[in-house]
Amino acid sequence: MTKAWHSVTIGVREMSAVLPLWRDIFGLEFVAQRSGSDHHLVNLWGLDKDAVVYQALLRSPGCHTGQVHLVEFNDPLPEVREDARVFDLCPKNLAVYVRDMPARIAELKASGRVFSSEDFSEVTVPNGVRLREIQLPEHDAINVVLLEILGQSFPFTSRGYAGVGPVTTVVADADREKRFYQSVLGLDCISDHLLEGLEIDQVVRLPPGAGVKVCILGAADQPFGQIEIVEYQELKGTGLYPRARPPGLGTLMVSYQVDDIKALADRLIRHRVKYTCSNAVDTVLGDGAVLQFASPAGFRVQVFETPVAAISG
Repeated sequence: MTKAWHSVTIGVREMSAVLPLWRDIFGLEFVAQRSGSDHHLVNLWGLDKDAVVYQALLRSPGCHTGQVHLVEFNDPLPEVREDARVFDLCPKNLAVYVRDMPARIAELKASGRVFSSEDFSEVTVPNGVRLREIQLPEHDAINVVLLEILGQSFPFTSRGYAGVGPVTTVVADADREKRFYQSVLGLDCISDHLLEGLEIDQVVRLPPGAGVKVCILGAADQPFGQIEIVEYQELKGTGLYPRARPPGLGTLMVSYQVDDIKALADRLIRHRVKYTCSNAVDTVLGDGAVLQFASPAGFRVQVFETPVAAISG
């Protein structure tokens, strides 16, 4: 199985208002587009036949992981993160890699975009990696984290951006979530830390002695298509994962690909994970058979038996 997800699906209210960010500012290239009703996709997701209006699949140049699947819905549900607190349980952030953080911030501010803070933060994480990051609230209540890993190169676009690295999911039990991704999907544990003290207190107010568990899983040999699990200790968040489903707005799910879908189904059965299976689908994400299931926290996962679509004109 591919350990990095190939696409993250984001429900959007108005595609024309969203594409300028991903295509023009970030400079991601089109993999595929599909306009109008998509009976395969709506059947896969259990929606009305006219629920999907338009789709766009975009990526970093030549990359088959960390892609962004934008879906405009005809009659969408509310935003997944509507009125969500920092520690509420839901898909939270999308990390987009950048080159030259100060330049990117200046360009985005000039375009009228507003960040959550005046400037980026620069930290050295426990494994010694130095990074810069800043949060950019965006369309449909998603939160884009611009992330620059100092000393590391990516397949950047001409605008200085790359695809999505980690998708952050806030959960109540990080250890359980980690076991699921490792045992069922076979993901590598890239980092696993407990953050506590004054530095994390500046980000979110925590009770005395509490901390934040952060675990990143994916493919150890590549930075795209990762899952970041976050557990805020001593804080009880509201469970919002039921909102993270089509035709909701915001981050809804990630999709992987696998060579042998029956072997994955057998593994799901062994671990008592409920799933659905659809055969002979034809979508911009892939065709053939696809399994759908959810993590213990409720984050939706799709697994296709065939590769993602090739670039089409």
